[in-house]
Formats: sequence, C-alpha cells, structure tokens
Amino acid sequence: MKEELIIGLVSVSDRASSGVYKDEGIPALKAWLGSAIAAPAWRDETRLIADERPIIEATLKELVDSIGCHLVLTTGGTGPAPRDVTPEATLAVADKLMPGFGEQMRQISLKFVPTAILSRQVAVIRKGALIINLPGQPRSIRETLEGLRDAGVHGIFSAVPYCIDLIGGPYIETHEALVKAFRPKSAQRRQS
Repeated sequence: MKEELIIGLVSVSDRASSGVYKDEGIPALKAWLGSAIAAPAWRDETRLIADERPIIEATLKELVDSIGCHLVLTTGGTGPAPRDVTPEATLAVADKLMPGFGEQMRQISLKFVPTAILSRQVAVIRKGALIINLPGQPRSIRETLEGLRDAGVHGIFSAVPYCIDLIGGPYIETHEALVKAFRPKSAQRRQS
C-alpha cells in the first residue's frame, strides 16, 4: 500500500483564532492543494492558532513529531509587526534552513506589490517534514505556490515534491496544468 501524504495547514492569526473574522488561509490552501496534487491520496491536519510564538512552536512540533506530517504550510504572521512571529517560531523548531523558498516567494510577490520586501517567510526541514511559511492572503498564497506561468516564473510548489522525496516522504505527483513538479530525470518514476 502506498504511503498517505499528510499535510499540516496552520493559519496564524490572533483575530481569526478568536472569532473576530473568518479564516481564509486554510480554505485557500485546501482548495489549491486539492487542485494541484494528483497522487498520492492525502489528508490534512488543520490548526487555527493565535500569533504566539510558544503556540506556533508547539503546533509545528505536534504536526511533525506526533501526527507525522510530511509537509506543513503556515499562513500569516510573517510581516514586520511586533505580533508577527511565525518565522521565529519556525526557525526555532528547524533542523535545516531552506532559504530558497522564502527568496522565491518574495520574488513572485514583488511582481505585484513593492511591500513584498517586508515579508519574512522562511522554510525549514524538521525531521522528515518540510515546513513553509506562506503569505497570509489567499491570492498571494496561490501566486507563490503556483508561480506566474505567463511570465515564466516558477512557483515554490514545483520544488516541493522533490524536496519531500529527498527527506524520505511519499512520491508526490501534480496536475501539470496547474503546477509541474520538477525532478531530475534520475529521480522521476511512473506511479502505477
């Protein structure tokens, strides 16, 4: 039996977690992943939490260490405001830093808004999981994951399946019309 892909989806927001407004990050992530992932079967573990560093750290540890997530995507808490501490919490639980993801997200977002330079998204490896901090807005989430095909700009998700391969997770196939997973030829295989 093929291994099930487990994806943690974490929305970090003081106001959404306290019910002031409805969270849009997790629904946007679920919808995009549902359109992008062709195989294997996957399930999500969702968490809507306050912008508190100890809570974020504990949530990331739980999703990776206890639940066994292969991929954890966070949204929110990556700006320069005093309450934005998602990157610090993510770095605190990291085994390895993956700086290319944050660099590419900022490059994509800079095509739309000059304030993208203020974003502090990071990506890390913790044990057998890739953790990525995404922007907070649904449109920005989609743009950074998917890229800008018309402009020839790759989204970050094109590198996620191969990264998951390299850290021992399940082989992820994508719907190429939305996002093409890149792997070197030696790492490609046919799913049956």
